[in-house]
Amino acid sequence: MRSSPAATIGALCWVAAAPLFLTANVVVGLAWDDPAFSWANNNISDLGNVTCGVWDTTRPRYVCSPWHDTMNAAFVLTAALLIAGLVLTWRMWGQGKAVRWGRWLMAFGAAGLGLAGAFPADTNENMHLLGALFVFVCGNAGLLAAGCARNGTLPARLRPATLTLGVLGTAGSVLFIAQQGVGLGLGGMERVAVFPLQIWACYAGCLLYRTARRNRFRENRSTGEASSKR
Repeated sequence: MRSSPAATIGALCWVAAAPLFLTANVVVGLAWDDPAFSWANNNISDLGNVTCGVWDTTRPRYVCSPWHDTMNAAFVLTAALLIAGLVLTWRMWGQGKAVRWGRWLMAFGAAGLGLAGAFPADTNENMHLLGALFVFVCGNAGLLAAGCARNGTLPARLRPATLTLGVLGTAGSVLFIAQQGVGLGLGGMERVAVFPLQIWACYAGCLLYRTARRNRFRENRSTGEASSKR
C-alpha cells in the first residue's frame, strides 16, 4: 500500500479528529458550574445549547453551557477533519461495493456532526436531530459496511476493529433511541453511539501514517544504497 502526500495529510486529519472532539467534551463540560455536567445524564448536545434553562420534555434537565460556542466549533471542525481524511485517502481504500458504501455512509455520518454543531438543539431542533440521525445510522452503518470489504482493501486490514466498533456503535444507537442507559446512563449510551466513527478514523489514520513513514524510510534507504554503489 503506497501512500501519497495527500493521503498522509488525510491520515493526520483522521488522527486529530477524535482527540479534538474528546478534548472539547471534557473542557466544555468542566466549564459547567451548577449543576455540574454529567457524562451519564447529559447528552453531548447539551454542551452546545446556546441558552440556559430546562431542556427536553421527555427527560427534563437544566442545561447551561458557558462555552457552547467552543463545543459547536468542535463539532464542525471534527466533521471537517473526518471528511477531509475521507477525501484525501479516497484512493487508498481499494475497490468493491462494501468499500463504496462504507466511504459514503461514513461521509454522511461525519457530516451529521457538522450539522449538529451548526444547528444547536435549542435553536433548530429538527436540523440538529437530522444531524444526530446521520451520526447514529450512517456513521455506524458505514463501519459495518467497511468491515465487510474484501481482502486487499484498507478496511479489510482493520476488519476486527472496524466490525467491533460498528457493532458497538449500532447497539449504542439502538439503545439510546430506545432510551435505555443499561447502567451507563443515556448520556453515556449516546457516547457509545457517537464515538466509534472517530475512534476508527484515529486508528486508521495512525495505520496509514505509519505505513507512509515506513515506505518513505525504505525509499530513502534504497536511494542511499543505490548512490553508494555508484
